Amino acid sequence: MATAETAFAASRRLFESVTDELGSTDAASLTHSQLEDLLGSRMREVTRQLFQDHLRLRELTEQRLPEVVDASGVERTRIERGRSRTLATVFGKVMVTRIAYRGSSVADLHPADAVLNLPAGMHSHGLAKLAAIEASRGSFAEACERINAVTGAGIGHRQVQELAVAAAADIDDFYDALMPAPCTDATTLVISVDGKGVVIRPEALREATAKAALAKGGNKMKSRLAAGEKHGRKRMATLAAVYDAEPAKRGVDDIITDPGPGSGPHDDDGDGHERRPGPKARSKWLTGSVDDTAAQVVAAAFDQAEHRDPTHRRCWVVLVDGARHQLDLITAEAERRDVTVHIVIDLIHVLEYLWDAAWCLHQAGDPAAEAFVARHARTILGGGAEQVATALQTAARAARLKKNRRKGIDDAVGYLRNKAAYLRYDTALERGWPIATGIIEGACRHLVKDRLDITGARWGLAGAEAVLKLRALRANGDFDTYWTWHEKQEYARNHQARYRDKLTLTA
Repeated sequence: MATAETAFAASRRLFESVTDELGSTDAASLTHSQLEDLLGSRMREVTRQLFQDHLRLRELTEQRLPEVVDASGVERTRIERGRSRTLATVFGKVMVTRIAYRGSSVADLHPADAVLNLPAGMHSHGLAKLAAIEASRGSFAEACERINAVTGAGIGHRQVQELAVAAAADIDDFYDALMPAPCTDATTLVISVDGKGVVIRPEALREATAKAALAKGGNKMKSRLAAGEKHGRKRMATLAAVYDAEPAKRGVDDIITDPGPGSGPHDDDGDGHERRPGPKARSKWLTGSVDDTAAQVVAAAFDQAEHRDPTHRRCWVVLVDGARHQLDLITAEAERRDVTVHIVIDLIHVLEYLWDAAWCLHQAGDPAAEAFVARHARTILGGGAEQVATALQTAARAARLKKNRRKGIDDAVGYLRNKAAYLRYDTALERGWPIATGIIEGACRHLVKDRLDITGARWGLAGAEAVLKLRALRANGDFDTYWTWHEKQEYARNHQARYRDKLTLTA
């Protein structure tokens, strides 16, 4: 019978050779960094051999099970010892040798694989975890370089991508099963949605985008776009955020101070007012998809919201940038679920319209434009969107602006009137709601622009979807918890599901 003493003889010999090398006169002249490189290389092989020796010990001590029956009720009545498979680990490749249980015209079963929770493919869960982290952090090429530098695994670009795709497979189910953080009925439930284009390979474009690109007959030049031309190669990634926020009541002065009549951009209002902070987001959940439609992502956000508030007892606030398509989807989803939502358009988007209007009436760089924007923004914050729209029209007439000079004002007036129902900042501030989409805007930058929009990247659909979901998972701070859960799902899929009654197997 094998013992630990005999099973680990090879790894002991390797370790002793390392200590002999470090004790030699040659090692005495090495710098500390050279010692680091030497030990990093030598000890990786020692660790790999330790892993291999342990597997060898399992092989020698594996006992035949009295009964092995698959999920269809077919028993395996014969065994074959010495059946091996390769496992690529973070320390290098090892061989797993175990008993194969055989039957007539059925696939072999290997209960020892279940005890080890071996992956379906060659690469270990440890390598898959590294691939998920590194592929979500930088390009696949950089992920390969980093993983190979750390592990010496010799993993390739395509393998990293495949491992990342597989690693993201359980994320949606994980969040469906995750228990929400406890909240009171007074805690505001906030939903926010936005979108950003991702450069995608032609075969992965949405049908409408591909047809539009085909209909225009291609661009005039091959090497660059002509004026007014678009690539026609992006697929929209829709992102959503859901978070909890305790109400934080504020007033107009807490958002924008009164510039005073004729004051410049940095004048103090003189009342010594200390701004009250807005509501703070907690239990933030981010998601995104380039595969699902915007409607499906909105539905997923509402699913998460209902997971937190299934009886609709809390106040639901939806923050958006004002895109008509988003508003329609949100309204339809709320009606379908019979939940009341309070839609608030991001204040920053409103300010952009006011600035465009200001430059119709002021010279470029004129400090008075800032006071102009501040005064009108304060009026809007007080619930006076229609009042500001009227004031802008009056100012345009008084300045006798021609049509080609007043576009910024006309756009602002139209926006304020068309979106007036979603610009009730007076109500939002009184009830302590957030009024800016900073969280989802930041998510668009972090989840999409910083990774999926890197120079030269052209994505396949599966890779883009996996990386987007993995980045959202890591941004939520849930990666480690998810990975433990993911390995359990792998066990259920790859092993438990193959045996009768899904019994937990032991060697």
